[in-house]
Amino acid sequence: MYLTFSKYQGAGNDFIMIDNRKSVFPIIHRNNIIQQLCHRRFGIGGDGLILLEEDTDLNFKMIYFNADGNESTMCGNGGRCIAAFAKELNIIQNHALFNAIDGKHHVELINDSIIELQMNNVSSLELGPDTAVLNTGSPHYVVFVDDLSKINVVELAKKIRYNDRYTKDGINVNFAQWNEDRLLVNTYERGVEDETLACGTGITASVLAWNELYGHQSSGDIKVIAKGGNLSVRFEKIGKEYVNIWLCGPAVKVFDGKIELLVEL
Repeated sequence: MYLTFSKYQGAGNDFIMIDNRKSVFPIIHRNNIIQQLCHRRFGIGGDGLILLEEDTDLNFKMIYFNADGNESTMCGNGGRCIAAFAKELNIIQNHALFNAIDGKHHVELINDSIIELQMNNVSSLELGPDTAVLNTGSPHYVVFVDDLSKINVVELAKKIRYNDRYTKDGINVNFAQWNEDRLLVNTYERGVEDETLACGTGITASVLAWNELYGHQSSGDIKVIAKGGNLSVRFEKIGKEYVNIWLCGPAVKVFDGKIELLVEL
């Protein structure tokens, strides 16, 4: 069986995109197939796989799978990339409303590469000394450090991700550093079980955590540097709740292709 796909990346966070409006993606052995496709040596390679499906009320539905084959929670960069994919398929033009696992999301396509995704409101942050735990569509643990270049992201993140509290459901771990007028963020993602070049929900979580601990702004537009590129996060804070949260940055098609599925169906 052959499968047609597109590869997209948002600040180096890369995804295999499948147009599944006609239910072409196999249900049997789905986990194994996704693992095969996302493998960087024996497959296409990707941090995850995203199915674009029909939605009865909105422009489309996004279903996101981590590279381990398991369906996961919201992916911010994936949400921006699927909007670019939907435009390529002539499903949308310059704006859309789509469904994801955490609900509805607005998206605005500013130009050929910059896409802005509205994230869900955040009202609960668990704060510690230079740390925060919050959910921005996916659960995140944020640690603020003085020198990000000296942090072994994978080694230190695993100690948090696999401790007694988080080992069952997993948590994404972000290390962040404020540098003059912007935030530097490195992220370890559950499901990938490694550091990724960027994580949209992690960058969003890091910005909100920074504001809660240090910024104390009622609104902001914070620039962020990830290993794979530059993004930004806009927000407003009303009382204790963060609203009008927008994740902004590049979403670029890498290539189209067709691959033979080697998993026996």
